[in-house]
Amino acid sequence: MQLSLWATLLAACFVISFTPGAGAINTMGNSLNVGFRRSIWGILGQQAALVVHILIVAAGLGVLVAGSPVAFEIIRYAGAAYLVYLGIRQLLAKPQQPAAADDDHEDETDDARPAPNAGAESRWSMFRRGLWVNLLNPKAIVFFLAFLPQFIRPELPLLPQYLIVGLTVVVVDVIVMWGFFAVAAHSLRRFTRSVRGQRVLNGVFGTLFIAVGVLLAVVH
Repeated sequence: MQLSLWATLLAACFVISFTPGAGAINTMGNSLNVGFRRSIWGILGQQAALVVHILIVAAGLGVLVAGSPVAFEIIRYAGAAYLVYLGIRQLLAKPQQPAAADDDHEDETDDARPAPNAGAESRWSMFRRGLWVNLLNPKAIVFFLAFLPQFIRPELPLLPQYLIVGLTVVVVDVIVMWGFFAVAAHSLRRFTRSVRGQRVLNGVFGTLFIAVGVLLAVVH
């Protein structure tokens, strides 16, 4: 792949990753609930879904999904229902009673203090949730179907090109999700130290999940 073409791909990937969506909401929710470091497991799940989408498009199955209204609608509504389910679960989440502050730890950094919900969800659970959040989005397949061919040259070996594209997409998304959205949410973790703050954040992120799910279902 030519350097100029790769630079264009890199810029496009950053623009796409910075566009708020279900993945960004999921990442911020994880960062708030379990901390900045452990939020990486949800991000890795989201990247696994992106790899699956790229493989689907590379194998030619994306054309079938995009060209089959029934298959597209089934995946679309399943994805919307899953996001709404996550939103309702977030809204109904019971706030954790924050532990009393210890005077000896007043100067600890936010990273050193455990989140109120730390340990409430396993790494595999976060990975699996991140996977489904991105996987159950047929519009991602259609997007990659339109996006990837712009950076693939049919006359050249395809495997190295898809590897470069896939690696670029994944690395950029990890950088943006962990380096921006998780960090941005981490700055709000002071709200998780009170029951009221947890209720507010659960309400905000629960509503956002439901809103994205509804948009996925109604916007064509």
